[in-house]
Amino acid sequence: MQRIRKRLPNALATFWGLAEATVFFIVPDVLLSWLALRSLRGALIACLFALLGALVGGTAIWLIAQQDPESLRRLFALIPAIDSGMIDSVHSQLATDGLVALFIGPLIGTPYKIYALEAAVLQLGFLPFLLVSIPARLIRFVLVASLVAALNHSLSRRLSVRQRQGLLVACWVVFYAWYFHVMGAAGPTA
Repeated sequence: MQRIRKRLPNALATFWGLAEATVFFIVPDVLLSWLALRSLRGALIACLFALLGALVGGTAIWLIAQQDPESLRRLFALIPAIDSGMIDSVHSQLATDGLVALFIGPLIGTPYKIYALEAAVLQLGFLPFLLVSIPARLIRFVLVASLVAALNHSLSRRLSVRQRQGLLVACWVVFYAWYFHVMGAAGPTA
């Protein structure tokens, strides 16, 4: 039982990374930040597993996009906070900036799955896409986990564990309320 409990966070991180890279709309950073409340080391290990899941998901999107990009575009436009304008914008970013655009997505709230789709459409090369995906995904995961661990440590004398957990949940709720409001205003299907 102890072995399962120890492996569960990494399995969840892998699954969450895969899910978010394909059709899920909540970033793995939510889980990674929760894990960082307990252990930065454990959260950083989970970051690697979330990355693995994201790479598998990105690969799946890439392969499907090679066969049927329009179906993926229609599917993605049904996902909360994504619309055809966002998809077109990613296409333009990749056409202009190449795979460096993968680093832009996390800064502006654009899902990785769209970059996988449009990089395949533009035939930017699967191996280069995968290699650039590693730092493009991992940097944010590690930054979020590290920031939460540092804040958790600094608040540990003033707030109980439950209060810090509640604060983290509240921060994610506020963030996603803001994100869906802002991204929802971007287009009709967002």
